[in-house]
Amino acid sequence: MALFVAPEIGIDLGTSNTLVYVKGEGIAVSEPSVLLIEANNKRSVKAIGDDAQLLLGRTGQDVVVIRPLNEGVISDFDMTANMIRSFIRRAIGSSYLVGPKVLLSVPCSISSIERRAVVEATVAAGGRKNQVYLIEKPFAAAIGSGLPVYEAIGSMVVDIGGGTTDIAVVSLGGIVLHQAIRVGGIKMDEAIINFIRHEFNIEIGDKTAEDVKLDLGSAVPLAEERRVVVRGRDVITNLPQTTELSSTQVYEALHEPCLAILESIKKVFERTPPELAADIMRNGIHLTGGGSMLFGMDQFIANEINIPVLLAKEPIESAVLGLGYLAENPELLTRISRNGLLNNP
Repeated sequence: MALFVAPEIGIDLGTSNTLVYVKGEGIAVSEPSVLLIEANNKRSVKAIGDDAQLLLGRTGQDVVVIRPLNEGVISDFDMTANMIRSFIRRAIGSSYLVGPKVLLSVPCSISSIERRAVVEATVAAGGRKNQVYLIEKPFAAAIGSGLPVYEAIGSMVVDIGGGTTDIAVVSLGGIVLHQAIRVGGIKMDEAIINFIRHEFNIEIGDKTAEDVKLDLGSAVPLAEERRVVVRGRDVITNLPQTTELSSTQVYEALHEPCLAILESIKKVFERTPPELAADIMRNGIHLTGGGSMLFGMDQFIANEINIPVLLAKEPIESAVLGLGYLAENPELLTRISRNGLLNNP
């Protein structure tokens, strides 16, 4: 009978990307959290993940690409369940009689109602009922980064995701205090879109903004000026238009979201108990999440607060690797305090 029970999995469900870890195998899925659906009442799903991402900004009026999660929480229940179901099947197949036990990362800031929605969507997608565990994302990222989360040592984790940034102080198997802001990689893309619209009267899409961020984006001024040509639509004439964008301009566009993240880190540090604050000052702040890979983000934070800042070895995979570690060592679940783990039956 055990052959018909699905293996335990960890799901890092993010606004921008979703990763799935299968116990005994490792990371099996890493794809964008997007779906291509029909733009009618039926809302039939045409593509999910990588297949849908390829069509972002290139669809007609009959189909639309959507993100079922907004700023770290579910905005479309049915589409979220569809997406999770698809990723689970890609990770472990669909032939099991008993669905998988699921460890799933969530932002610190979501409400009890939003937590229940995540659990219900996961069960609807094939997760085993009463066996869906929600792990605070920075705690999972701390484990995945190899931090001593179960020891009497304070560690600060800043997880900059697509929709949210979670800042948490972790010690003794739980989260001592935390703060989450709805600023992340998507807000950075929006800042670039708004800057180009304001400065050049040119409308660009999300994909172009992300490409500009990857090419020129920086949290600190670059020593050498760089430029790219940006193509979009003139907001006045509606005709195709191009302009040249400099790295200095992109830095200016991204400064506001970077500053918002910095201010939140300062607020958390100000509330941190002295002994734990001393540990953080000695061991540094640890950055995880895709947004932490913005060039110079670690340097920007370190310069402003005079504390060492360390970028995780695998920033995007830190949280799902932490979930995977818990899946491989289930006895550790019992040692996590309520601040670190919530079991939603």
